[in-house]
Amino acid sequence: MLLAQAGWGEPRGWSSWEGGRDCPGCLFQTSQNKVAPAAVQRGYPRTGDGWWGCGRSELVPRHTLLQLCFPSCRIFVLGIGFFTLCFLMTSLGGQFSAKRLGDSPFTIRTEVMGALESRGVLRRMSDMLEMLMKRMDILARLENSTDFHKGDEARFPLDRFQPAAGLMERIQAIAQNVSDIAIKVDQILRNSLLNGKVVEGRRDQCEVPRDPKYPDCAGKVEWMRARWTSDPCYAFFGVDGTECSFLIYLSEVEWFCPPLPWRNRTAALPSPPSLPRVQAAFQSDLARLLELIGTGKESLSFMKKRIRHLAQQWLRAARRLEQKLKGRQRDQKHILIHIGFLTEESGDVFSPRVLKGGPLGEMVQWADILAALFLLGHSLRVTVSLKELQSHLGVPPGRGNCPLTNPLPFDLIYTDYHGLQQMKQHMGLSFKKYRCRVRVIDTFGTEPAYNHEEYATLRGYRTNWGYWNLQPTQFMTMFPHTPDNSFMGFVSEELNKTERQFIKSNKVSSMAVVYGKEASIWKGKEKFLAILNKYMEIHGTVYYETQRPPEVPAFVKNHGLLPQHEFQQLLRKAKLFIGFGFPYEGPAPLEAIANGCVFLQARFNPPHSSLNHEFFRGKPTSREVSSQHPYAEDFIGKPHVWTVDYNNSEEFEAAIKTIVRTQDFCTTSSPPLPPKAKSPAMQSPLSPLALSPNATHLVWSPSASRDPHAWPPVDSLQVWVSETRHACTETCRQRGLVCEPTFFRFLNKKEVFLQLSITCDSTEYEMNHLYPAVAENVHECYLQKEPLLFSCAGYNTKYRRLCPCRDYRKGQVALCRDCL
Repeated sequence: MLLAQAGWGEPRGWSSWEGGRDCPGCLFQTSQNKVAPAAVQRGYPRTGDGWWGCGRSELVPRHTLLQLCFPSCRIFVLGIGFFTLCFLMTSLGGQFSAKRLGDSPFTIRTEVMGALESRGVLRRMSDMLEMLMKRMDILARLENSTDFHKGDEARFPLDRFQPAAGLMERIQAIAQNVSDIAIKVDQILRNSLLNGKVVEGRRDQCEVPRDPKYPDCAGKVEWMRARWTSDPCYAFFGVDGTECSFLIYLSEVEWFCPPLPWRNRTAALPSPPSLPRVQAAFQSDLARLLELIGTGKESLSFMKKRIRHLAQQWLRAARRLEQKLKGRQRDQKHILIHIGFLTEESGDVFSPRVLKGGPLGEMVQWADILAALFLLGHSLRVTVSLKELQSHLGVPPGRGNCPLTNPLPFDLIYTDYHGLQQMKQHMGLSFKKYRCRVRVIDTFGTEPAYNHEEYATLRGYRTNWGYWNLQPTQFMTMFPHTPDNSFMGFVSEELNKTERQFIKSNKVSSMAVVYGKEASIWKGKEKFLAILNKYMEIHGTVYYETQRPPEVPAFVKNHGLLPQHEFQQLLRKAKLFIGFGFPYEGPAPLEAIANGCVFLQARFNPPHSSLNHEFFRGKPTSREVSSQHPYAEDFIGKPHVWTVDYNNSEEFEAAIKTIVRTQDFCTTSSPPLPPKAKSPAMQSPLSPLALSPNATHLVWSPSASRDPHAWPPVDSLQVWVSETRHACTETCRQRGLVCEPTFFRFLNKKEVFLQLSITCDSTEYEMNHLYPAVAENVHECYLQKEPLLFSCAGYNTKYRRLCPCRDYRKGQVALCRDCL
């Protein structure tokens, strides 16, 4: 097709020619040791290092060359034509390609510089073809000479030369086509040169605008002058080192400078009406989800096995929720799920340990998140590699300093800290623009003091994992470590009545299972195990390859690492599930309790924290962990959870005896909840809060207006004042409540201190994660200046804090009693 477009037709009959086969007597050789008999017989001279039957026309009489190699000359002419076409495609193709991308003016200088050179080459090629045509014309005249026919008619039939006239016509047409192309290209390049001069003048006249609406423009231009070559992404967007390219980039790709008036910008058209969102519909085919998760990692295989195992329970739960919603419409969301800790760039230390007793808690939660989002009918994309993440986000080539090439195509992104770091590294300024769409699955939680970058730096709270300036509720935890974050949770297997009865009848009252799949957890626990062995048969699930781990005593029946469903069967037989202090806050204790086991765990004295324990050092929390599983200790408690001092042998043994005597543990319970507050006795006209009848705390007044969009509902609020050594989390928990950080905005007012009869000689707004609070010894009151620092966590001996508490539903601390 390219040949036809360039006017290079194929002469009839050429396709049947095969080079030198039709050239009698021609022998193409370069070896000095060989001879060309036909050439010697005819008296042709030897040229160079070998015998060349043609191609050295200056040494051979032209009539002899024509007689011997006329078809080869045709090949030579065809080669000239093909070379010309290839030269046009390679030399001018780049020019035309650049012209097609002409909406960016940054390539014009390159085009103009190449134009003069390309135009000259075209003219030289045209001259070469004209010269060739003249020489062929001479050959044609020789062909018609009388002497020529008389001398060689016997050896060279005339039909060998019949195509000569046609060949001349083809050469003449080729030369004319090249000449026409040269003229047209010359016109195009002249116009390019003129346009280039106009734009070049504008480029030379670009000055940094002084617009108060863009105060950072000058500084950004200065930065671009020094560093625009530091990342290839700038060249991708057209930056070429000129002042105007900096300004165009900073005004059209980024937003630090005003648009340039001379740019050809399409007039802003009214935005078309947004199309209606696709409505989410409950899904029932989990096979599609398993395909989305993919293969290639043991971690992914574990997640898929868990989803299959719980498939029927997932489907039953989805049907129940669908019936409750009664056809309520929900917008389908496009959600990217990037599991950063499974990427090769982050090391993926989890996948190799899945089959060797490594921690599975993170995979349990991710599997449940995937299943829940899919069944709710949302559109999902799942990635476990950095390249897939870049592709889905639209990351430009380079080192990640430039914004995305297109608007973010996802409504939400679920990731972890590793994925968050990868996104920030490759999204440039787009990360700040779209970070509100991110949800971070954070196992141990991130407190506001560590999340606020400026405050964390000034006050010494900066760690390797914090300072993201996200809303604290964007961090989603496995357990409600701090109410400042969202409690995502995970799924615990649900037993029906028949299964409960079966478990109850098959329980072995003298059977205990140890919580710990790695042999290192058993090290130094011989004393506890010896006491336990007096009353119960001990079972373990410790991983080993060939030999029994020496850390596991001989009287322990070790099953090795079990598949999840076999581990569940073991728990359904056992009476006791005992932990040795590690791992912290995993899902296994709750699964054991659901299967009718008692969970026995160690109390930590002093509590473990980032100040005294290596495991928590560097984590963005100052939380003090009082036991292996604080959630089980605080929200479940006895008789299902026993927390004892393992250093006290008598206390430990007494707990074992009590557990053995207890009969039924197949029904769970929650701690008692306080009664709902009665009608308040006194309300301030300036506040929606009112003093409770016993004058100990504030509640939401029934006569106050309610925000219908507030969540949780404001009438669940209770305001309590903490002791000096108590955080708001502990203050609320002591009253059977939970701290609710979204209610801080109702407390952060001067009149609240007055309603609580707190004397304030002064009231100041400052940045501090403990505020609002009062320093009673000096009667100074403090209000929060930075909303991102509202925090349920933290305490100081100097302050008594104002704490927003709320009630919660039995078995579900994330919801207030009237939330559903």
